Amino acid sequence: MTQSSTDLEFARRLADLADSISLPRFQAADLHVDTKPDRSYVTDADTAVERALREVIEQELPGDSFFGEESGRSERGSRRWIIDPIDGTANFLRGVPNWATLIALEVDGSATVGVVSAPAFGARWWASAGNGAWAQASSAEPRRLRVSHVRDLEHASLSFQSIEQWDQAGYLEPLIGLSRAVWRDRAYGDMWSYMLLAEGLVDIVAEFDVKPYDLAAIAPIVREAGGRFTDVDGAETAWNGSSLATNGRLHDAVIAQLRERRRAD
Repeated sequence: MTQSSTDLEFARRLADLADSISLPRFQAADLHVDTKPDRSYVTDADTAVERALREVIEQELPGDSFFGEESGRSERGSRRWIIDPIDGTANFLRGVPNWATLIALEVDGSATVGVVSAPAFGARWWASAGNGAWAQASSAEPRRLRVSHVRDLEHASLSFQSIEQWDQAGYLEPLIGLSRAVWRDRAYGDMWSYMLLAEGLVDIVAEFDVKPYDLAAIAPIVREAGGRFTDVDGAETAWNGSSLATNGRLHDAVIAQLRERRRAD
């Protein structure tokens, strides 16, 4: 096995552990919820999942760094595991099944492995560099993912995530302009929008006010499915606070549309 394959198998094992902790707490009557200083929510499931994954990583790969949403960073080398224990905590605590554990490995600053595990959906998506992107639903066989072939904005389906995000970032008018340029716009939300894109069912996903742990696992899945993943200015990073994922064919047109509309404002 290549190192990338070994790392992916380890990440999938972490996802199994995460699912075993999070799913029993989903819709639990005694779920404990706190509010963090940034006014976002954290549940006992978030902290339990991250604690368990961090312990396994530090035990089995003590030379690797760690960056988790709830417990912060440890810096130990060129390899860094980036974890969002529950992406979509607001959904989780309301009983909405659109949530997942996100597990990524960065090597020398590049995301080489990504796993998105959504046990309430009975679904998991994963990718590693050079090995394609894959999905599996429940006990079905894994299937390889490919983005869509849509080439024109007028035929594209857009998931913009949140009007508030775009408004606070100063991009509300560009969003409205983009929504008028595409065939269809929706806000599927959180990791699911990107997975729909990797499956070829959505063509454009973009959002603001996002952290590396929201995006790092998603980037390799989108790229290995044949798409492009950057920030809204086109930089290939998950660290700039915004994201733009497309089927690749539409990427430059979306960036140009956003820039043009923002200049007009």
